[in-house]
Amino acid sequence: MFLGLALALVWTLRAESVNPLHDGESYDFHVSWGPFFGAGEISLKAAKETSDGLNRLRITTRTSSRGVIRMLFPFDGSGDSIFDERDGRLLEAHATTQARKDKTDASIFFDYTKAEAVYTDHLKPTRSTTLPVPPGHFSDFITTLIQARQWNLMPGQSREVHVLFDNEFYHLNITAERIETIGTADGKKSALLLIPRMVGKPKGMFRKGGEVRVWIADDAEHLPVRFEVKLQIGTAVALLTAHSDPLGAPVAVVVAATP
Repeated sequence: MFLGLALALVWTLRAESVNPLHDGESYDFHVSWGPFFGAGEISLKAAKETSDGLNRLRITTRTSSRGVIRMLFPFDGSGDSIFDERDGRLLEAHATTQARKDKTDASIFFDYTKAEAVYTDHLKPTRSTTLPVPPGHFSDFITTLIQARQWNLMPGQSREVHVLFDNEFYHLNITAERIETIGTADGKKSALLLIPRMVGKPKGMFRKGGEVRVWIADDAEHLPVRFEVKLQIGTAVALLTAHSDPLGAPVAVVVAATP
């Protein structure tokens, strides 16, 4: 289950032309699964860097299981997405996971002049491929859902994005369903429910009833306060426990509570 949540948060594309996060901005999420509240942690951090005279923004995602779940299912995942700071386009990304002896290690590089992406599986070279790139700019899944806080969607409105899961592009429609009062790490909050759904024939995690939900706080900050990934074997819940934005947004550090 924890692996399902982690892999759902690795690769994605977004239809935006600005950087998804600010330099120095960070998010921390606490993951639960059923009765196991301390199942894992997810962190997301953005940092500006310069390479060959080009200003870039690196967004790093780290995912790991914790507590009893780690004893039963040790898991660590990491992903780095590097953007051109001038226009927000994704230049490259790299993701690795390890669950006991099972490992993954893949990277992707975008060539916008050729409208293609070179995907390399560093452990299973036969899976390496070149993919045609659809229109738009690209990022990892959790970054896209966090970016949704800036879309200003109203209930009933939706937005389409193309999502890269491993070495395939998915076409998703993200719909603002309704305003709900939900449990967060900081108590009950009013939040907008967003649900990504596949356009066309479902595949991957969406094929057998899998579902991802995200709640954006219905307040001035519009922070993504809760994620859920529902699969056949259960539902994983990620609650926002800390957010920092050096460009003026306040730092929010909360005490995790049962959702």
